[in-house]
Amino acid sequence: MAVETREYRAEARFQRVSPQKARLVLELIKGRGVQEALDTAAFTKKRIAPVVHKLLTSAVDNAKHVADEAGIDLDVDNLYVKRAIANDGPRMKRIRPAPMGRAYRYQRRLTHIVLSVAERESAAGLVTKVEEAKPAEAEPKATKAKAAPLKAKKAAPKTKTEAKASATKKKAGKKA
Repeated sequence: MAVETREYRAEARFQRVSPQKARLVLELIKGRGVQEALDTAAFTKKRIAPVVHKLLTSAVDNAKHVADEAGIDLDVDNLYVKRAIANDGPRMKRIRPAPMGRAYRYQRRLTHIVLSVAERESAAGLVTKVEEAKPAEAEPKATKAKAAPLKAKKAAPKTKTEAKASATKKKAGKKA
């Protein structure tokens, strides 16, 4: 039975930063829990970090609002950043004066940032209780496993003196 997880998103469009610079901050928060991502965005020393922090707060508020409207039980502590994307926006073409009356063109890049948060699936199957093992049950299994390799080692002597000693023991056993 597949349970559908809902995504709650927020967008910040036409931000005056290049997508490459925005992706540096978004890669830090992608896949993290919301509280950890908010802390990371708050203490990141990039110019776009406050915008990402505000956007993440907006996505969490959107999640709360939509869940209340739809009557969905939402655990805010269980939210995580599912997607964090920085797409290219339009480019502003600008001109910089150059020597001898010429002009060099350059582009001011804009970014559309999209953040999606979703609730983590509660994995009940992953958490298992460890039952106390009885020492009497655990011991015979361990000794049986250890006993087999020891017998193999005793059967094949390592040195010539051990081989002679084992041969003399066999002869003495046959005579008696």
